[in-house]
Amino acid sequence: MPHFHVNESPRDFDVVYEVVKTLVSSRDAEQTLDTSLRYLSYALGWRSAFIAVAEPDGHLGGLCSTGLSDGWRERARFLAGEGIVGRIHTSDSAVIVPKLDDEPLFVDRMGAVGGSDGEHVALLGTPIRHEGRPLGVLVAFCENPDGKRVFASDLQLMKVVAAPMGQALLLDREASPMRNGAQEEFRRRAKAIPPLHQLDNAIGGSATMQNVFSQIHQVAPARTTVLLRGETGTGKEVIARAICSLSPRKDQPFVSVNCAALTETLLESELFGHEKGAFTGAQCQRKGRFELAHGGTLFLDEIGDISPSFQAKLLRVLQEREFERVGGATPVRVDVRLIVATNRNLERMVKDGEFRADLYYRINVVSIHLPPLRERREDIPAMAQYFLDRFNRDNGRSVRFSDEALCVLSSCYWPGNVRELENCVERTATMTRYDTIDRFSFLCETDRCLTKVLHHIERVDAVRPARPSNVTTSEASNSFGCVDAVERNGGRVDVPEGGDRPEGERERLVWAMERCGWVQAKAARLLHITPRQIGYALRKHGIKLRRF
Repeated sequence: MPHFHVNESPRDFDVVYEVVKTLVSSRDAEQTLDTSLRYLSYALGWRSAFIAVAEPDGHLGGLCSTGLSDGWRERARFLAGEGIVGRIHTSDSAVIVPKLDDEPLFVDRMGAVGGSDGEHVALLGTPIRHEGRPLGVLVAFCENPDGKRVFASDLQLMKVVAAPMGQALLLDREASPMRNGAQEEFRRRAKAIPPLHQLDNAIGGSATMQNVFSQIHQVAPARTTVLLRGETGTGKEVIARAICSLSPRKDQPFVSVNCAALTETLLESELFGHEKGAFTGAQCQRKGRFELAHGGTLFLDEIGDISPSFQAKLLRVLQEREFERVGGATPVRVDVRLIVATNRNLERMVKDGEFRADLYYRINVVSIHLPPLRERREDIPAMAQYFLDRFNRDNGRSVRFSDEALCVLSSCYWPGNVRELENCVERTATMTRYDTIDRFSFLCETDRCLTKVLHHIERVDAVRPARPSNVTTSEASNSFGCVDAVERNGGRVDVPEGGDRPEGERERLVWAMERCGWVQAKAARLLHITPRQIGYALRKHGIKLRRF
């Protein structure tokens, strides 16, 4: 490895540290090299860059890039010794070309030069090798307005980071056959041993959801009223539709009503219908949802939000199986299978007089609890992949998750449950400019997660999630994300109770550092975070360390 004087530039040390840290964070070389390349380009102000690797047919083929146009990979193919890039690979020599437009060996296949008249672009390139074995090249394009900049420090950095890049590539190639074999074995076993119970449009291989699916398969053939309970976003309507599709009424109407979205007057008209002239604007007779669901299934969502007076009207319909339209006097009989859902604590509401006890007993025949997403974390990767696959189909994309990205998703508290996970995947896939979603693609990794603002309260059940044994807390998610409510306090740097408690995050950091004599490890213990996290926070707020 080239000799590197760390004390010449603190920036250079930070760049090398971040690149090496990224390269050892995962065995997916393509993903870690892509992340490292983007970081290098940002830190060093490169215009664009790419990494090409040696292929079995003797060509150099593009692996990852930043700042290049779509389709660059198809154009970035070089024979050994061809042009500047090919010669870097075969000569084992780093190269600086200050003005590419004056270099006859360079062919701009990827549109890397471009620019307006009089604008010069420089090329920096270094071979990627490990123990003398040629593996690829690292190439960067830099602005050089006057054509006189020499880029010596940038090239030195590239030569330094090329060594761990080569090691990462070699390890990935050696592990690839074993990894592919393990993945094939996993797929084979997954097909051979499918989950015991499955539902359309519902993913749940965890023991918790398999128990839910078992109850659904058992209750679906009957006419029994079902009460679905669970937090908002847990998929109650999806389960209701699954019950209908598994029942003898699957070919009959499925009608859904959100009771919380309508006032009492509108809800009565919506459910029971109205006669012509029943109220202003009622210009004709209109059937209600009960009539429209005749012979089929009626799903009443958020039933805990209906008013006490309407609870009495609904109870009569459930008992008598008949009702009168608004403004009418003729009874209408219906045959409806009822499924209701709520995220409210009905027992407490009954106790407080907010919900009728007789209606509670009428709807609480078979009660199925849908667990929150944080209680079935093993389902999160499959669900996230399902949402990403759908996004790719709808948008003609081919985005994929890195292992670290799935770890971040699996560790999040998800107060909005499946609905929030779906939105997060779609938002991240939409905003990413690359083919791989890594942990840095999520808003929580840059302290911009809006969910953290909405759900900052520490919860009793916000336990520390399980993580892969080879991934540390700080690797699973960057500091101060929305990943672990207990460990991260919703993304806030916190201090123990008592004493003078600063209000802002920056003030709390300075307070803790001063109290601990500017020893980061001690301050981290005081704030209940890791030394690595406090280091990130200090850099984030621009707090300079004091030396004594």
